[in-house]
Amino acid sequence: MKIVVLVKEVPDTYGDRKLSLETGLADRGASESVLDEIGERSLEVALSYADANAGTEVVVLSMTPESASATVRKGLAMGAAAAVQVADEGLLGADMGLTAEVLAAALRRTGFDLVIAGNQSTDGSGGVLPVMVAELLDVPAATYLNAVEISEAGVSGVRASDGATATVSASLPAVISITEALPDARFPNFKGIMAAKKKPFEVLTLDDLGIDPHDSDASRSIVIGLSEKPPRQAGTKIVDEGDAGEKLAEFLIQNRLV
Repeated sequence: MKIVVLVKEVPDTYGDRKLSLETGLADRGASESVLDEIGERSLEVALSYADANAGTEVVVLSMTPESASATVRKGLAMGAAAAVQVADEGLLGADMGLTAEVLAAALRRTGFDLVIAGNQSTDGSGGVLPVMVAELLDVPAATYLNAVEISEAGVSGVRASDGATATVSASLPAVISITEALPDARFPNFKGIMAAKKKPFEVLTLDDLGIDPHDSDASRSIVIGLSEKPPRQAGTKIVDEGDAGEKLAEFLIQNRLV
């Protein structure tokens, strides 16, 4: 079985995250860049299955700037057999429509039985990319899974809703996305870090995938306006002079909080 895991380089959630007021894009230099944690958890699902099932090939796939190769290579150090990175200047500021198209094209080229992704990234938080990729590949999608079981023929899992849980399943090939309910990822050890340097690492461009980023057939979006969030203002202070209850009720009513 061939499992492809979608991973992404994101700004560290413990650092500052800012938008460039000139470009409307995330300021990647505002904090350290790391492999998204939900992508690491997705990779752990694939590697755990591979550990128990000989002959399973795990590949990490990412659409990132060329400078992110070291971050993608962490997936190899964790245990993936190969990595594919799509890096092209034409992808700067790509929306989810273009991103899904590129990832789907890369998956067709690489080949897969199962695609595993996180439910949403910590920077964009779109939450729909796995479904978009599945739609473009014309394969089933099982998303937002809190538990996963993989077999040679299919995949199943449990999805939580507001009032219940649902067990969903799909035959392979398929795309799934997982939540943070899945186990933490393993840490790369020294042996894995050294082995990663010799593992296959393919870098693809849009020309390799036959995609024109300006093609009108696919969804494209641009930022037409951007401004900084206004500074936080001091709140309203209510002093109890025997009528604090009335003042509080009036404040809540004026601000449509009741």
